[in-house]
Amino acid sequence: HRISRGHPRAAAHMSYIPLRDDNLHTREVWEGNLDEELAIIRDIIGEYPYVAMDTEFPGVVARPVGNYKLQSEFQYQSLRCNVDMLKLIQLGLTLTDADGVLPMIGNHYCMWQFNFREFSLKEDMYAQDSIELLKHSGIDFKAHAERGIDVLRFGELLMVSGVVLSDKVRWVTFHAGYDFGYLLKLLTCCPLPSTEAEFFHLLGLYFPRIYDMKYMMKLKDGYHGGLSKLAEQLDVARIGPQHQAGSDSLLTACAFFELARTKFSREELGNTCGILYGLGVDAEGE
Repeated sequence: HRISRGHPRAAAHMSYIPLRDDNLHTREVWEGNLDEELAIIRDIIGEYPYVAMDTEFPGVVARPVGNYKLQSEFQYQSLRCNVDMLKLIQLGLTLTDADGVLPMIGNHYCMWQFNFREFSLKEDMYAQDSIELLKHSGIDFKAHAERGIDVLRFGELLMVSGVVLSDKVRWVTFHAGYDFGYLLKLLTCCPLPSTEAEFFHLLGLYFPRIYDMKYMMKLKDGYHGGLSKLAEQLDVARIGPQHQAGSDSLLTACAFFELARTKFSREELGNTCGILYGLGVDAEGE
């Protein structure tokens, strides 16, 4: 694979070769090409250390049992019981450099979409509206069952990919509690910790530097709603289908760099690091 390097710094904010539908390639990852694609990521993560991430999962189906004095405790236990019961369907990763420029392989900018096989429409629990949305977005559940990635094998390979357990990598997300819940489950091969404090301890080990734009939005006046709404407010165009993890991770990357560039000083941005929307420190402040 020829990976283009050395984008001029004048290329900041994706203005070097503009990102378009015709020069963007979603690298679809299945069991058969998993090793090869993670090898590419391992090779370039040093040069493209910003990792924008989105997941697709079967919705939210359960509420935790018990009396919770704190809203934050209820939110975490809801996340925990759903992530423990349900199975990851898709993970999208968009890697960029510090200017938001994507890696170019051949003549195409690239992002990755990992398709997992664990989830079964026949055997597993799911929220009907979530699955209908994913079907409508083009997710092929038959292909996932036949050719999808084994989630445990993915976790083993991700551990040695250079993408996790590194304070040089910045994870860029939007409302990411559930996303990180699923990733921690597959990395540890264990149910999520029983307490929110243990969850954040593990999160800090595997993902030392996290930015959650849903939390960042709270700090600035005039921003509200979901990722698509934020992108619209920032005048960031979507490329690719909504509710597929690859294109959602790309939109997350593009929106993050625009939000950080226009609304946050370096110090302000640093102060948001490690805080997830609706959990931990953020929920305690409610």
